[in-house]
Amino acid sequence: MAGDRRRTQKEVRIADVARLAGVSTATVSRVLATPDKVTPLTHTLVMEAVRRSGYIPNSAARNLRTRRTMMVLAVVPNLANPVLAQILRGIDDELTRSGYGLVIGNLDNRREREARYVDLALSRQVDGVLLMNGHIPENGQRDMTEAGLPMVALCAAMPVEGIPHVVVEDREAAREAARHLTRLGHERLAYISGPAGHVIETERYAGFIEGLREAGLSERNCLRWEGVFGFSAGLTAAADFLRIDERPTAVFAACDESALGFIKAVRAAGVAVPGDVSVLGFDGIEFSDYSDPTLTTFRQPMHEIGRAGADILLRLIRKEQRPEGWNLRLPVELLERGTTGPAPRGKAHPTASLARTAGSAGEA
Repeated sequence: MAGDRRRTQKEVRIADVARLAGVSTATVSRVLATPDKVTPLTHTLVMEAVRRSGYIPNSAARNLRTRRTMMVLAVVPNLANPVLAQILRGIDDELTRSGYGLVIGNLDNRREREARYVDLALSRQVDGVLLMNGHIPENGQRDMTEAGLPMVALCAAMPVEGIPHVVVEDREAAREAARHLTRLGHERLAYISGPAGHVIETERYAGFIEGLREAGLSERNCLRWEGVFGFSAGLTAAADFLRIDERPTAVFAACDESALGFIKAVRAAGVAVPGDVSVLGFDGIEFSDYSDPTLTTFRQPMHEIGRAGADILLRLIRKEQRPEGWNLRLPVELLERGTTGPAPRGKAHPTASLARTAGSAGEA
């Protein structure tokens, strides 16, 4: 055993791995080339033998035979976003189980950065693409669909035939947000939006207004602050909130970061949360567990979004027959915590109109 570990890479052969794992060389080859075709036990035995022996597979030769790169591209709008970071973990965990690597295409919220990843796909340097940016990346007159690669959309569905999606119940959750706040007696509400026109933003705002209508209110009872998915939107919304004489008593933010930014700013100005204003977020990021008070929010199954999306993409790469259930809508969970409470007495104005759209909350 010790002698095996002392061998150099050149000396370690596939037969050594087979002997350590107690399987045939054909089985070792099968595990390395098509890990999805073997049992989990066999995969574990062989990969442990690979680790112990120091064997490094000749991936270039294997990829030439299979005509696969064993790499997947994930296009993300902003790598600093904690939601996307957790989704990427789920993606990587699932890809690793099947022997695939991950290339992260970080757009940093700049459309001009799409071209490099379109070229990557067109040159077939990856076997498939996971799109988390809400649209098909473009490079001038060409777009990524021209590569003919399998693609899966995460977080936001795309109106493109042949691209399955894994999303959450955005509209349904936002409708429940309105129900939650109106059940607490709130009738003057505000909404901190995501980027105008974004699929997720559109769904969440529509659901929130639907929930208000169910409670006998309307869009006129809701002040809307235009923003982005980030802390800056909450800070800018808070600045406008503090200038209002008859302030909303409840705020729903399209993401946790906006909610946390809002809370920080209004509390610094002496506004009590939830005594003076209730705040409800969306995402369930880790930061929300440590805010003071802890943030009431909707928790997304972020890891499962990534894992499920990667699983679907791998099935497409393997050309498996596509079942109807490849478009997934995952539920979210309402976490009722410290930032929401009953509407403050004497501060609700059910007949007053808040119908206006404030200035942009943060930069797009």
